[in-house]
Amino acid sequence: MEIITIVGYILAGIAIGVAIGRYMLSGLLKKQESAAQAKAKKILKEAEHSAEILKKDRMLEAKEKFLQLKAEHEQQVNAKNNEVNQRENSIKQKEQSLNQKIENYNRKEQELDNQKNNLAKQTELALKKQEEVDVIKNQHVKQLETIAGLSAEEAKNQLIENMKSDARSQAMIHVKDIVDEAKLTANKEAKKIVIQTIQRTATEAAIENSVSVFHIESDEIKGRIIGREGRNIRALEAATGIEIIVDDTPEAIILSGFDPVRREIARLALHRLVTDGRIHPARIEEIVAKTKKQIEDEIVEIGERTVIDLQIHGLHPELIRMVGRMRYRSSYGQNLLHHSREVANFCATMASELGLDSKMAKRAGLLHDIGKVPDDNPELPHAILGMQLAEKYKEHPEICNAIGAHHDEIEMTSMISPIIQACDAISGARPGARREVVESYIKRLKELEELALSYPGVEKTFAIQAGRELRVVVESERITDAQAELLAADISNRIQTEMTYPGQIKVTVIRETRSVSYAK
Repeated sequence: MEIITIVGYILAGIAIGVAIGRYMLSGLLKKQESAAQAKAKKILKEAEHSAEILKKDRMLEAKEKFLQLKAEHEQQVNAKNNEVNQRENSIKQKEQSLNQKIENYNRKEQELDNQKNNLAKQTELALKKQEEVDVIKNQHVKQLETIAGLSAEEAKNQLIENMKSDARSQAMIHVKDIVDEAKLTANKEAKKIVIQTIQRTATEAAIENSVSVFHIESDEIKGRIIGREGRNIRALEAATGIEIIVDDTPEAIILSGFDPVRREIARLALHRLVTDGRIHPARIEEIVAKTKKQIEDEIVEIGERTVIDLQIHGLHPELIRMVGRMRYRSSYGQNLLHHSREVANFCATMASELGLDSKMAKRAGLLHDIGKVPDDNPELPHAILGMQLAEKYKEHPEICNAIGAHHDEIEMTSMISPIIQACDAISGARPGARREVVESYIKRLKELEELALSYPGVEKTFAIQAGRELRVVVESERITDAQAELLAADISNRIQTEMTYPGQIKVTVIRETRSVSYAK
């Protein structure tokens, strides 16, 4: 019974608690709802206030932008108005100027019309006066014809002939004086330019030999160079093409050959072999091959250094190699590269004095003997061969003509050509530049003159330019112009067939008629 009562009390308490809890929960929910509504209203008010502020800001920005655009528009309109006003003013000024010009033109036209009328009146008066003068002149002419017994035409012709004769005589005297003065001045200027050119170019005169001497430390090395039964020296001669002379000369071996390149290859190869100490045929062939390659590289280097020293640009690589090969060529004992460098400097100086292109003249001077370097086409003169090489490697036509014409092989068509010819002669004719045995040289020149003197009608002969030119003076009474041409051809053919000479010889037959008169 008590348990039931307790359970009843407990259930009653729970019911009361649940009722109280519901009441309190409903009150709490009402409070939270009212708080949330109040907060929502506050947020709405704040949002409305922010929206109002933002709206006012946007309206202010829009007003400012509108005012800015309005100001810019007004500024553009003002600028365009100013431009239109300026153009209107300019047009008005041009219109005023044009109106003024039209007024001036009308005024000048009126003045010209007045002058034209005055001129017509003056011309009419002049014609009347001229008619009166002609009438008076005719009367005087008739009176003079009556007195002199000659017509006016005859007297005029006679006077003209007398004046022509006097004028011709005076002109001949003046022409002779002018020609003599021009020759004297030209000779002085030419000598001055040549002397200045020679003085401003100083070069060494080096003589090339046909043999080279290779020095060794002791005679013991000679036996090693010769080898067993001479096999080493035979291998060296076969590989280089040079004759090697081993005689009793102490501590020296002579290398003999006409080709300086081969002699230099043999000398350097011997130096390497002696330094290395291994001397046998296989080693000799190897060293000679390496030395040839070294010489070829050295030739290119010499050519490049030469064109750099002379400040010549744009030269074809093959021409540069040929310039380098000139170092190992000689003409009458004169080193060809030294000769070409000297001619190039001469040409540049002379061209500058004459007001010509000094760079082109220097280029032509360096390349003028390039035809002596190649070993092929030996039947062509070196000037023609050099011209063909220059044309092949796209050199300037004036340079090609200068190369081909420096020995008169072709006609000169450029002002540079005679400069090259003159400078080539200056370089070759310097004392000590070239070498030839004096006795054989004099004998060859005498034979050259005597050969030409053997022809009938030949008065005098002169071998000049170191035997490169033979001048033959003939008697004008016995030899005609046509015979002079045949005589030059005949003498040149006999020289080719009967004489031995280096290079080429120019035969010039001179026939002249002199008329001499004395004024007493």
